[in-house]
Amino acid sequence: MSSGKSSIEPVNGIILLNKEDGLSSNRALQNVKKLIGAKKGGHGGSLDPAATGMLILCFGEATKICPYLLNNHKTYRVIAEFGKSTSTGDREGTIEETSEIHMHDHDYWVGILEKFLGESAQIPPMYSALKKDGQRLYKLARKGEVIQREARKINISSIKLENIGDDCVEFLVTVSKGTYIRVLVEDIAKKAGMVGYTKKLHRVGVGNFKEKQMLCIQSIEESIASSGTENKDYLLPVDTALLDWSSIHLNQDELGMFLNGRIIEVSSSSKGLIRVYDNEEKFIGIGEQKENYLLIPRRIFHL
Repeated sequence: MSSGKSSIEPVNGIILLNKEDGLSSNRALQNVKKLIGAKKGGHGGSLDPAATGMLILCFGEATKICPYLLNNHKTYRVIAEFGKSTSTGDREGTIEETSEIHMHDHDYWVGILEKFLGESAQIPPMYSALKKDGQRLYKLARKGEVIQREARKINISSIKLENIGDDCVEFLVTVSKGTYIRVLVEDIAKKAGMVGYTKKLHRVGVGNFKEKQMLCIQSIEESIASSGTENKDYLLPVDTALLDWSSIHLNQDELGMFLNGRIIEVSSSSKGLIRVYDNEEKFIGIGEQKENYLLIPRRIFHL
């Protein structure tokens, strides 16, 4: 991969990378960071190396929004293969159990999938990044240890059957934070009287970001090769990650107080986290608005 030269202007913005198979989230971040000449970068929620699809990469001032992205719902395209289960729940693990394969018609699988809609409790897998006494569970799992895990509340807001194969089904699912698709696939297989594992996992959406907005690394390289790093068409503005929030515009006096970290009284009746702009539509920060019309500065963006 060729690297772009460092820009004179700071790199502030978001790239929705279509991460390729076999690449860790951090390696993908470092590759793009070097390519576009960014000094600072982070991501808004990792993907397993074997998973593909939307990885939100934040650069410069956009790294300040990373914590706000973790609670977003996520949408995945999943291929569940039946007849065998693996130690990790995906194709990276070793086969632990096999079963007969019982495939059914469209209506049967629609009925099975719909049983998982709504709120439920899910036990996180051992092969996860959760910690027990300061150690990642997947590190303990590699030593053959199994730790008791508490079930966590999850929500599946949408699940739609897309294809049926000889030994697999493909579906599109939208889930809440903390949902493990590998566990969901195992539970679906069990409900159908089989064992199964996640053969393919492709993330197509996070929050209000859509699949069509994703860029592959090659398209970023081509953009830089044709117009250099000065033309940053591949970057989305920082506030695009927060467009489902309410917003407020401040006048000059209010702006000065907000930028100095002072709580101000505003006329808006919104509550909770809110996007803050000046009168020229420039995004300047994140505030938290209370019931008593007070706006508390939470993050200032120097764009």
